[in-house]
Amino acid sequence: MLSGVWGKKIGMTQVFSEKNMVVPVTVIDLNNWYVTQIKTKELDGYDAIQVGCLRNKYTNKTFSRDWLKDAKEYFSFIKEIKLEKQPEQALEIGQTLDISSILTPGKNVNVFGITKGRGFQGVIKRHGFRGGPASHGPRFGRWPGTVSFMRSQGRVIKGKKLPGHMGVDQRVMKNLEIVKIENEAKIALIKGSVPGSSGSLVFMQKA
Repeated sequence: MLSGVWGKKIGMTQVFSEKNMVVPVTVIDLNNWYVTQIKTKELDGYDAIQVGCLRNKYTNKTFSRDWLKDAKEYFSFIKEIKLEKQPEQALEIGQTLDISSILTPGKNVNVFGITKGRGFQGVIKRHGFRGGPASHGPRFGRWPGTVSFMRSQGRVIKGKKLPGHMGVDQRVMKNLEIVKIENEAKIALIKGSVPGSSGSLVFMQKA
């Protein structure tokens, strides 16, 4: 049994629940992922499968084992998924994953992703500092404030919140509900927002 599944974030939209309530959802594309390698305890020390996401220009072609000789040419991403236990049906190289056996509507998943890059930012945007007052003459502005340590040889405390690079960090949103699975279109609707920009990779792990 697979521990999760990889996909591409398409974006956010909204759907109506059975109680006619509007539910904000993130749409995740699960198309064009093929098994490229099967790892076992006997050979590799652990049970897992390697999956590759096919490049757009090859999506209309039939999978060929010759693609594995030059994987970077045919696959845009190659990732691993650990096996919790051996599946009932043996996995084969070149087959696509059965989404319905991995993700079930109503169940919860933990979604891992890389946050959007924001470049170099100051402490107000990066850490939510208030900044100085904007009236009666103060010149504090948007400065971070003192960074020294209370000793004669002042040093910056480890972990001090300062300006710097913001974003491009791996984050996880836990216990998000699977609202709907479209098996024909191979897309998943996950309640709420997930890290990353449109088109970025996300991993949905069983909660």
